[in-house]
Amino acid sequence: MTLPRASAAGGTPVRVYVSAGSNVAPIESLNRALDSVRAAFSDVVISQAYANAAIGFVGPDFINLAFSFTTDRSLADVLAVLHGIEEDCGRGRTDPKWAPRRMDLDVLLFGDLVGEFPGAKLPRPDFVKRAFMLGPLAEIAPDAVHPTLGESIGWLWSQFDQASHRLRHVQLDSSAG
Repeated sequence: MTLPRASAAGGTPVRVYVSAGSNVAPIESLNRALDSVRAAFSDVVISQAYANAAIGFVGPDFINLAFSFTTDRSLADVLAVLHGIEEDCGRGRTDPKWAPRRMDLDVLLFGDLVGEFPGAKLPRPDFVKRAFMLGPLAEIAPDAVHPTLGESIGWLWSQFDQASHRLRHVQLDSSAG
């Protein structure tokens, strides 16, 4: 199915791709977040979960995954829902950037929307350089096309130096799949 061009204002259904990660009670936090995501959005697709080392600080490994859903809500509305889920999981909006997290939800792609918006730069600029974002996204959306690079997510992952950025599969409980 081809969806119409994305708009930050909403109204037209678009596919949204999100990276989720936690390194503070990560299994519990991710399952709680995914339950909330399923309650807020329909047709949610979730990747497997993967452990990887913390980046930017010394701390416990993160567990990361990607999920997607279709929505006609605006970017601002989607970000508000995701921020509320982060807060419900125990994340403060003023928590330091390079520190342990109960929950981090980052919009990677919002349809084919490109630009800087309040609370988001789309597509998220660093996701093609981060195995913990790109790998899980490629698992659930290999045919999605990066709106500025013009390449499929699956192809970008196939070109990524996966050997230097190993992801270790982690099982979430049955309510997360």
